[in-house]
Amino acid sequence: MNSRERNEAVAAKKRRAENRQAIEHQTVELEGVRYVIVRQSLFSRLCEKAGVELPSDREDPLTDGFDMDRDSLAEKLVSRRKAVGISQAELARRAGVRPETLNRIERARSTPDFSTIRKLVVAMNEAERQLAALDSSIPGEAGS
Repeated sequence: MNSRERNEAVAAKKRRAENRQAIEHQTVELEGVRYVIVRQSLFSRLCEKAGVELPSDREDPLTDGFDMDRDSLAEKLVSRRKAVGISQAELARRAGVRPETLNRIERARSTPDFSTIRKLVVAMNEAERQLAALDSSIPGEAGS
């Protein structure tokens, strides 16, 4: 590559960088997995550019797939709560949700919205940290 071609390549790279736009998004972490939340219109455009086909309007990819995961979510939540040794009422209090709501979620009778899931995850993580701190402060319990 001669110097003229190199200069053109550098200039083209600069133009592409200048044309890039910041993407409005949020990043969240749930159970150690990071997710990026973007507007649906942007997601649709990105899928179109990538050649990925989206489900038709009649299909709801969020609720269709989530119904199968509702049982899994309920099982994980109950398992984690019992492992920490707190009641439904205590987890509901810590998360700032109604006990009845948590009960329906744990019985897989209700699909929680993202905000409720986040509250529950944050409350469970805090309860687990507190239990770990308590275990490490008891002689003979650390590392077991």
